[in-house]
Amino acid sequence: MLIHHEMQTMKRSIIITDLTRFKPGNPDLCTAGIDRETGECIRPMPYLKFAKCMELGILPGGILSGEFTPLGSRTAPHTEDCQYEKLSFHGPCCGEEFRSVLAESCFPSVETGFEVSLAIGEKVIPPDHKVQRSIITLQVDPRDIEIVENSYKPGSIRLHFIDSVGRRHRYFPITDLGFFDYAQRHRDSSALTALNIEIAKQKEIFLRIGLSRRYRSPQGKDGFWMQANGIYTFPKILSYIRSYTEPESNQT
Repeated sequence: MLIHHEMQTMKRSIIITDLTRFKPGNPDLCTAGIDRETGECIRPMPYLKFAKCMELGILPGGILSGEFTPLGSRTAPHTEDCQYEKLSFHGPCCGEEFRSVLAESCFPSVETGFEVSLAIGEKVIPPDHKVQRSIITLQVDPRDIEIVENSYKPGSIRLHFIDSVGRRHRYFPITDLGFFDYAQRHRDSSALTALNIEIAKQKEIFLRIGLSRRYRSPQGKDGFWMQANGIYTFPKILSYIRSYTEPESNQT
């Protein structure tokens, strides 16, 4: 596992590992990546605009350079937040480097990564829990994940998976931009079946699991909510889900 170092303002290059969408109509994307030299996770703030990411061709596995400084107002668990200047995009890294930065940032389980003990089925970390990161990487067996439709919200998909210590996790929201758009374009069960078959054939799968900003649900549940920020397969990248559509402007 890569060691976390305190960041100073300097020119850095990160490999984009997280490209996640907010609610429909929000023009922002949440972007995060791993420093190519130190292994630190960096989340550029303020959020980059969808239009700007598409203009530059920013995709997972891409190389983004800039001057990054830890955000003075950042608080745990979102310790990755960094303000930026002089951003530039340098195209994709090679597949082996992308796999390497994911593999070297892995934790064995959700609980280890977020330093928390969770009840079965729990996906919310209490706001008073001292967790020092908001994004982790997991490597899982390709046969141990499944993409399913959210029965309560047609057109939305969720993730089932088993982590490497055998803990089963169900109905994780998927905020990965490519999978989000895939769900909008393919709403029938046969499409998800085909997707799951293709995933199961892969040699390796890495998941990027993130925590939301603090949120209290209408039912009163308060905390940091877990979500699947990225789903990456090797040796084959599921490229057919990596084309994105402009956020709908008539929704909030």
